[in-house]
Amino acid sequence: MTTTRPVPETGRATRAGGLLPTDPALRLATVLTAVNSLGNGLYFPLGVLYFTRIVGLDATAVGVGMTVAGLVGVAAGVPAGRAADRWGARRAGALLWGGTGLATAAYTLVHSYAGFLVTVIVATGLQMASRGVQGALYADVLPAATRVEARAYLRMVTNVGMGAGGVLGAVALQLDSRAAYLTVIVLNALSFAGPALLVPRLPLAAHVAERGAPDGGAPAGSPWRAVRDLPFLAVTVLNAVLVVQFSLSEVGLPLWIVERTGAPRWTAALLMIVNCVLVALLQVRVARRTAGVPVAVRAMAWSGLLLAAACAVYAVSAGLSPLWAVLALTAGSVVQVFAEVLSAAGGWTLGYELADARAHGVYQGVFGTGMSAGMMAGPALVTVTAIAHGALGWAVLGVLFALAGLAVAPAVRWARRDGDWRGESG
Repeated sequence: MTTTRPVPETGRATRAGGLLPTDPALRLATVLTAVNSLGNGLYFPLGVLYFTRIVGLDATAVGVGMTVAGLVGVAAGVPAGRAADRWGARRAGALLWGGTGLATAAYTLVHSYAGFLVTVIVATGLQMASRGVQGALYADVLPAATRVEARAYLRMVTNVGMGAGGVLGAVALQLDSRAAYLTVIVLNALSFAGPALLVPRLPLAAHVAERGAPDGGAPAGSPWRAVRDLPFLAVTVLNAVLVVQFSLSEVGLPLWIVERTGAPRWTAALLMIVNCVLVALLQVRVARRTAGVPVAVRAMAWSGLLLAAACAVYAVSAGLSPLWAVLALTAGSVVQVFAEVLSAAGGWTLGYELADARAHGVYQGVFGTGMSAGMMAGPALVTVTAIAHGALGWAVLGVLFALAGLAVAPAVRWARRDGDWRGESG
């Protein structure tokens, strides 16, 4: 059954003062996102500990297995996007989410390293493959004029859900029992499998229904074009470089605080709270001001420059007293948040506007694969630069971010000159 809705292509995606958006597709997507992010937030603090403390696996072996699973997930992004083009993003998304739920539930049956390796590769591969499909799904069910703002709203919902789940996960960590860990794993599995049943109910946006392709999928004759689209690939790579910023918060700053500064250890938690709160407050507002390619290009440039400034502030914190180190790190974190919300909104806009509308699945699969690759490379890049070489390493990262942000403009000009064959964006 194909459901459509005659939604306006202008206006805001969300309604101020309401608990849920007025758009039916965004309202349902909000519920799905909230449930899934709550489950993920529950699981993330204790996933590795379950396999090491409860199952009894070696920590290094678990880390290697998760790295292999991440590589499989990166490789799966483009084929998953192609599947979304061929059979429809709603159908592909439902299968990927449902499969992730089943594979996650299988963690409760793991008793050996071989079992762990199989389940973590399947679960992680399916989950990472779904990222690009989600991008194509939003292209099919959300009006083009409010799509970026809607993604910003869903990102805010994700942050809130992850935070709430993290609090509940901390309770399970305190209990530290097999039953507590298994309960969290089952709840996380349900947070994938349950919403997967509702994904096919998301109504298609009017512009997709008018295209005439089944379930919003691409018509025949548009396979793999994103893989051959060199300008789009260039923008994808530059966005992937800016995505490395997430590793600053998750990996680089905790290590930097402990090993290189006089700031207390709890500063890492403080910076994470600052990040979550400010992203929740700013992301939708910034996305509303990032409509259109020219504005998105400027947002990416500013993001790179702000990241360079944040790196400089982080570097200075090493020589300060504990109080001033905390203040400097907090200031750098605030600057980084502005860079983060700008690059997220700009990246979403460019990922959609430079894509061929007839093949959003494979295009969003490629763009999502680039983001996954940036996230995977980030920890190693941050540790071999900033953590290993101090101020010099931070300078290298800062220059890399600045150059990537500024290089988006010529890459986009290249893409637009070479883009006459693309379908109309939307």
